[in-house]
Amino acid sequence: MLSWVPIAVLVFLVLYLVLGSFFTVDTAQVAIITRFGKFLRVADPGLNWKWPFVDRVDGRVSLRVNQITLTMETKTKDNVFVTIPISVQNRVRPEAVYDAYYRLANPDQQIQSYVEQVILGHVPGMTLDEVFASQSGIAAAVKKELDVDMAGFGYEIVNVLVTDIVPDEKVKSAMNDINAAQREQVAANARGEAEKILVVKKAEAEAESKALQGQGIANQRKAIIEGLQGSIEQFQKAIGGTSASEVMQLVLVTQYFDTLKSIGENDKTNTLFLSHSPGTVGDISTQILQSMLVAEKARDQPV
Repeated sequence: MLSWVPIAVLVFLVLYLVLGSFFTVDTAQVAIITRFGKFLRVADPGLNWKWPFVDRVDGRVSLRVNQITLTMETKTKDNVFVTIPISVQNRVRPEAVYDAYYRLANPDQQIQSYVEQVILGHVPGMTLDEVFASQSGIAAAVKKELDVDMAGFGYEIVNVLVTDIVPDEKVKSAMNDINAAQREQVAANARGEAEKILVVKKAEAEAESKALQGQGIANQRKAIIEGLQGSIEQFQKAIGGTSASEVMQLVLVTQYFDTLKSIGENDKTNTLFLSHSPGTVGDISTQILQSMLVAEKARDQPV
């Protein structure tokens, strides 16, 4: 039994060394293998083997896309302090794992320094409005600079996103007030134009109404004159030796009494005082006749 103990220990050590020499690497990851502290090779995903006591896994590097979120604060050309949140998506290039692992001690801090350099080189030369308008342009400039600078360290910049432009709260409040005032000015101009159109249209409608009303009155007077002319001719045919003036006076006096009768038949008519002597009636007919003749002459004269 005692002779089997050394053999069992030896078998255990051999199995431990053999099995301990195998290791696995996850997908989207690589392992750094060193020999006596010196870089030896990069182990790919899957089952791998190394010499026991001689080789060791010094570290593992992820090949997945990593996102670094930064917040930059700077001043614009018009002396406005703005905060710019930036997201930098990066990953280690598989063919440059050695550079990514050994050349940079703190990749996130190094990337942040390059981003600060680019932002401070662009934003201070732009106004606040230009910064808002050039949001995608700033992101493209940061990506372009990082692509060149980080390529030597084994990193690939997948994308750079400028997610927002945040000015100081007082500046934001002032911008909102200016925007509200501009919108109110536009609304006031629109209301003024609308009121102007209504006034113009109303004036045009009134002018057209007056024109039509005048035309209607003229046609009415013309019809009255033509009717009176016809009545005079018929009266002269029925009673010979009657002058046109006498017939006209008779027609006007008849019309005058018809008007008084119509007024009296109206229930809402108030008391009406008129001078009603025969001479007054004759004067009224004479005045009406003269007014009609003057109106007819004025209508026939050229303008």
